[in-house]
Amino acid sequence: MVATARKQPLYDQLVDILADKIEHEYHAGDMISSERELSECYGLSRTTVRLALQELERLGLIVRQHGRGTFVADRSAQTTNLMQSYSFTEQMRELGRDPMTTILEFCDVEADKNLAEHMGVRLGEKLFKLKRLRSADGMPMMVERSYLPVRKFLSLKRPQLECKPLYDVIEKDYHEKISVAEEEFFASIARPADAYLLGISEGSPVLDLVRTTYNSSNEIVEYTLSVARADQFKYRVQHRRSE
Repeated sequence: MVATARKQPLYDQLVDILADKIEHEYHAGDMISSERELSECYGLSRTTVRLALQELERLGLIVRQHGRGTFVADRSAQTTNLMQSYSFTEQMRELGRDPMTTILEFCDVEADKNLAEHMGVRLGEKLFKLKRLRSADGMPMMVERSYLPVRKFLSLKRPQLECKPLYDVIEKDYHEKISVAEEEFFASIARPADAYLLGISEGSPVLDLVRTTYNSSNEIVEYTLSVARADQFKYRVQHRRSE
């Protein structure tokens, strides 16, 4: 590899080369050569190659999966548009993908200061905590941690959540009519535990989502903190110019 006149760092040159290949030669899901292969091909150290791959991952161009390899990220319309009214199961089915939910944890906890403030409940009030892994076509997509006030869902049991969507349980089993759900999105990086569940590298780009769901009486019935793979979700806004 030949350095440019402006002394562009070697790893940065490799980023440009691979980004160009991703744009013009590769397709979503194609496997990228290993660190060793790239090192031998371009005459670079493994450290330099690793830095380049980390940058490509940060840019959302590749996905590194533990035990499988490095793949070109899917940035097509098949990614989920988070601007739409959100139901993971419904959106995956609309995209022709097979959604699956795995319950990782279901228990009751006491509201700490943070949860009490965000949910409008008393400090120490009992909440149900539901932690789920959301997947599509076998690919981990999102880790969700949901909190619900126990007083509104006293008889809630894990089997109910295993056989139907959470919103169906809320509305059909407990007759809590959902009126609005507010969501906020933040760019972030994957923490170790979430990275493991999502099958991505620690420090990979992710979206942190905060959803607050209200019933028809303007009471909070659900508060959810989610971590979503940045290569599988997008946020689209349409602006219209007034005449």
